[in-house]
Amino acid sequence: MRPLDISVVGATGAVGTALIKLLEKSEIKINRLRLFASSSGARQFKFRDQTYQVEALRDICNIGDTKTDIAFFSAGGDVSAVWGPRFASQGALVIDNSNAFRMRPEVPLIVPQVNACSLTVRPPSGIVANPNCSTIQLVRALRPLMATFGVNQVLLTTYQAASGVGLRGIRELEDGVKAWLEGSTGPAAESFPVPLAFNVIPQIGEISREGVALEERKLVQESRKIFGMPHLQLTATCVRVPVKTGHSEAVYVEFDDHVRLEQVRELLANEPGVRLYADEVRDGYPIPRYLGDPAYVHVGRVRVNPENPRGLWMWVVADNIQAGAALNALLIAQLAIANNLIGES
Repeated sequence: MRPLDISVVGATGAVGTALIKLLEKSEIKINRLRLFASSSGARQFKFRDQTYQVEALRDICNIGDTKTDIAFFSAGGDVSAVWGPRFASQGALVIDNSNAFRMRPEVPLIVPQVNACSLTVRPPSGIVANPNCSTIQLVRALRPLMATFGVNQVLLTTYQAASGVGLRGIRELEDGVKAWLEGSTGPAAESFPVPLAFNVIPQIGEISREGVALEERKLVQESRKIFGMPHLQLTATCVRVPVKTGHSEAVYVEFDDHVRLEQVRELLANEPGVRLYADEVRDGYPIPRYLGDPAYVHVGRVRVNPENPRGLWMWVVADNIQAGAALNALLIAQLAIANNLIGES
């Protein structure tokens, strides 16, 4: 494969910064790298022994100047909705991390470990969607179980970190904690419905008339699309917790028939990219503060419901910036390269 021209839109955000580091360590040969943000702010990045200046997206005068092979977007839905199609129109494969295109039928929604078969041809739109971070870790943990057993329903509660809304969420949490410890009420909430410091907020995203929050709808809709199961019974309560990085999920799966714990553990232990904590006494269980390899989905507290042998609980934790966003985007790019989808018109 020839060296590629690559653009990163949202380069100065939490996901964009992580993606640049992953790209630097990857085996992708890069001819030209362009980094974009809403404003440049004279920010620079070191990348493979070269220094790159961050460009202001709004300063692009001629869309032809943005011609690139792969354009990674992680700058929010509004930016993606406007600029994603523009980059795609110039021949780029756009890999978008926002909610702008995920549920469009013509746009593949890809988790390479789960549904790589959905990206064997280049999409006509030139856009591939990166799922929501909480969805990615859920479907990666569920994949071997869904492939082996008949699933009746999935119930879960998420415990999502402040970094789910980017660097501003982390800063707001840190400022709130500092103010609280100093005896102040602290700054008003901007990234969250109410202050997050020393708090738990059972709302992520706007709540509909039916009482369902946006994040909860994303989990349902995206999981159904990724698995190709439009009638999958899945429901969730999504909660924001005062953790900097690392989403956690308490997942309950009810199968069509009785399930054996030994078989479930074997399936999870053999699933690529999943680390199983099989023995709580020896291995403990995954927790976001002391999470291991950020590329893995970590699964512990796996147990059959003693009141219902068709039911299974598991505790799923992942780094929402890496496994839940930047790494998945990079894996999509690598999959597209392997399938010769780059540079097609």
